[in-house]
Amino acid sequence: MQNGILPLWKEKGMTSHDCVFKLRKILKMKRIGHTGTLDPSVEGVLPICLGESTKVAEYLTNAGKIYEAEVTIGASTTTEDADGDVVESNDSHKHFTPQDILSALTALTGTIEQTPPMYSAVKVNGKKLYEYARAGVSVERPTRQVKIYELTLLSEEASYSGKHVSFRIRVSCSKGTYIRTLAVQIGEKLGYPAHMSNLVRTNSGTFTATDCLTLKQVQDLVDNELLTDKLYDLDYALQDMPKFEVPSDLEKAIKNGQVLDAIEALNDHQRIVYTKDSQAVAVYIKHPSKEGRMKPEKMFNRLDKEGDAK
Repeated sequence: MQNGILPLWKEKGMTSHDCVFKLRKILKMKRIGHTGTLDPSVEGVLPICLGESTKVAEYLTNAGKIYEAEVTIGASTTTEDADGDVVESNDSHKHFTPQDILSALTALTGTIEQTPPMYSAVKVNGKKLYEYARAGVSVERPTRQVKIYELTLLSEEASYSGKHVSFRIRVSCSKGTYIRTLAVQIGEKLGYPAHMSNLVRTNSGTFTATDCLTLKQVQDLVDNELLTDKLYDLDYALQDMPKFEVPSDLEKAIKNGQVLDAIEALNDHQRIVYTKDSQAVAVYIKHPSKEGRMKPEKMFNRLDKEGDAK
């Protein structure tokens, strides 16, 4: 069975689950998980976790993302992107300077509030919003805070004029940000209905487009027994966490996932990693109820019964 992180380039027209389904057939294995849903109309970087690496999928999912999006001013849609039905249209002649757009982007940089679109996978009372939307049922959507680290205007026009105006932006943001909703918010700042007309995810955590393989490339590598060379070790998902070599006197306790006395590093970091021969064997966090203690959040099968690294 393959183990590791596979940076996949998700193509348009597929769901993230479609990618996992196809990879299960290509790799002939079931233990595969993706690290964050991309809508079918969106292409881009989608790290896939294989085998033991599925244990670190949440860390990759929680990592920041970078997108390149096209925003179209003049019409809003039911889905907040180009796939939905038009809800509101304004065909008046519009004129924006680059500074007008930059001012809107600046106003939306930092910590902002977003209300997820009705056509999204956010759950309310155990049911996904898009299920309510398809049934024609309106429910109150939870507003949440997200972080926009950077918003850059990529288009370089001297001015933007017309009934419908489009421009491209780059968005560096936290987990949970809806770029569709951000496009609508940009339109609100400019005074008109808007939607996201195109989207590409260029970065997921430290993975970039150049790191990625297409499904066809994965198939070709598997056929030639070369895929293993293209996989990233699960430690890649833990690279921002402090590392500590397993002390010899705690090797058995850590292997068995025991609660231990907390180490000082957990005062400054949410998680620490214990390693054996530079390979991660456990991720520890502060114990939620036992003061001064710590417990394993993740355990990796890298120590055998005698405590030696595999």
